[in-house]
Amino acid sequence: MNRKYFYDYNTFLREKFGEKVYKICLNAGFTCPNRDGTLGTNGCIYCNNASFSPSISYHNQDIHQQIREGIAIGQKYKANKFIAYFQPYTNTYAPVEKLEYIYQQVLQYPEIVGIAIGTRPDAVDSEKINLLAKLAQKTFISIEYGVQSIYDDTLKWIQRGHNYQSFLQAMAISQNKGLHLCAHLMIGFPQETKEQILATAAVMNQVGIQGIKLHNLLITKDTVLAQMYEKNPFPLLDFTEYVSLICDFLERLAPTIVCERLYANTSQEYLIAPSWPAIRGGQMSDAVNQELKRRESYQGRLVLQETKSASNSDKEVHHARRT
Repeated sequence: MNRKYFYDYNTFLREKFGEKVYKICLNAGFTCPNRDGTLGTNGCIYCNNASFSPSISYHNQDIHQQIREGIAIGQKYKANKFIAYFQPYTNTYAPVEKLEYIYQQVLQYPEIVGIAIGTRPDAVDSEKINLLAKLAQKTFISIEYGVQSIYDDTLKWIQRGHNYQSFLQAMAISQNKGLHLCAHLMIGFPQETKEQILATAAVMNQVGIQGIKLHNLLITKDTVLAQMYEKNPFPLLDFTEYVSLICDFLERLAPTIVCERLYANTSQEYLIAPSWPAIRGGQMSDAVNQELKRRESYQGRLVLQETKSASNSDKEVHHARRT
């Protein structure tokens, strides 16, 4: 299947760097304000970092050892360029001097062509963004903001510890700094309607992001959500429903926004429900691609239609004024 009906991450990286790029997941020993007592101690109700972050097991290895091992793995997949991905917990949650020291370590490796930083929107400030902007003059820098939802009722329910305005404030200080800005969104919260989820796509088109990561709601072991689900089970999207919903979402998402991830997976060791996220990543990409092809559709189709319609309306108004 050569043609992609959505703008996937591998295509973006090949366009930018001219060849395959492999992402190395790194654990730099950060924690989270929702775990260290600043905002809370249990984290978000769905959070079990070990269930989705392979680098969580590297906490006893220093950064250089992790990088060397990551490069060796990537080279087996014929990659010569790499992005250092600081993934577990909140990777801007430290004084700016410490952050600079950590980030500069990875830039010692000529094979590394960029840094991706997973963080919370309430864990950045102008000083930290200015540091990243300075690094962006030398290398590719991506900030991945955990938005999860644009609805404050949902953010409160998941005990996120910040509201949607926190994301907008983070975006306000992050734009026009030479940074690649990515938003993480979780799909399938029981209190959010399909209409609300699809409206989120339109909002993302307006906030200034260049990339998006979509995550299906998972029930994993050793989480508050698992306890809630056991006491009062609620419906979760099955594979077919999720694929259909993601395609609906992509049709409303601007075609220039990179789809860096379509779903979250985990191992059977941690998974409670639903059962399908144990599939291989390529299966989801293929399923979404096939469904968009079946619809004779593509990412941004409805956005482009609305733009064309608005343009035609403007032409009609202009013509009416002239006549």
